[in-house]
Amino acid sequence: MDTKNIDWGNLAFGYVKTDKRFVSNFKNGKWDSGELVSDASIVMSECAGVLQYAQTCFEGLKAYTTEDGRVVTFRPNLNAERMHNSCLRMEMPVFPEKDFVKAVLSVVKANVKWVPPYGSGATLYIRPFMFGSNAVIGVKPADEYQFRIFVTPVGPYFKGGIKPIYVRISDRDRAAPHGTGDIKAGLNYAMSLYNIVDAHKKGFAENIYLDPATHTCVEETGGANILFVTKDGKLVTPKSDSILPSITRRSLITVAKDYLNMEVEERSVRKDEISDFAECGLCGTAAVISPIGKIFDHGKDICFSSGTEKMGPVLQKLYDTLTGIQMGRIKAPDGWIYEVK
Repeated sequence: MDTKNIDWGNLAFGYVKTDKRFVSNFKNGKWDSGELVSDASIVMSECAGVLQYAQTCFEGLKAYTTEDGRVVTFRPNLNAERMHNSCLRMEMPVFPEKDFVKAVLSVVKANVKWVPPYGSGATLYIRPFMFGSNAVIGVKPADEYQFRIFVTPVGPYFKGGIKPIYVRISDRDRAAPHGTGDIKAGLNYAMSLYNIVDAHKKGFAENIYLDPATHTCVEETGGANILFVTKDGKLVTPKSDSILPSITRRSLITVAKDYLNMEVEERSVRKDEISDFAECGLCGTAAVISPIGKIFDHGKDICFSSGTEKMGPVLQKLYDTLTGIQMGRIKAPDGWIYEVK
């Protein structure tokens, strides 16, 4: 397969304009058939619903070149399902799951020369998103919407290898009780920007947010779910109605149970039990797993026995197995891999 003449090994994790993107419009109560277009610009009213009241949601997934040269995507049906749930909560029209998956595959196929080669460390990031596009001045849902998908090649999330990160427990909230923390709405991420910039200024890679009602239980960070490993090798993931259901986390749970024969618990995790765990990490599409070396909690550091130099052994096994499945080195469960043909 021919690929673009790009220095894949030095590619940043950022936006690169590619050849085609998918666009579909919702008007008069229905979606049109959609099309692949070359124009990356969006023209809409200054009073568009997305600009006035942030009526937008999005998804993120990747396409890969496998070890045997196939181009695949990973579980796009779950992204379609999650966007479905986001749309319902944001009073937006649902883009049908089968059309979502078909559009993802068509955009990757139209930009197949932008898919990085196997072993480069780079991947093709896929961004589906939807927004209210017609003029809305009163506080209400828009009447017209646009659904788009663009792709961009991205380098590895961690340059120079994966190193454990230093994070802090935040006093701020990323979600409200009974709010929108469990959907992928743009407004959730806008609310976290001030806090992540502040964290970076103070030497932290991320913020760990506690439950918004009591501030006693661990939830997630601004953009990733959290994993814990007990001293006897059990995987524990926080459970809450205001946590985004990460597709990577859900996949890692299956990997832990079915591939590594690990015991898994999805439960509330109290802040005061963090120090009892042997390993900790973040999980998401961008990096799969980002190990945490220590957590700053109001004047004191919580350190994990896995250390600050490399990923802990249990998280490393989870990482190696899931990336092996994604890259075709390990047989995937049925329905996880969608080949682009």
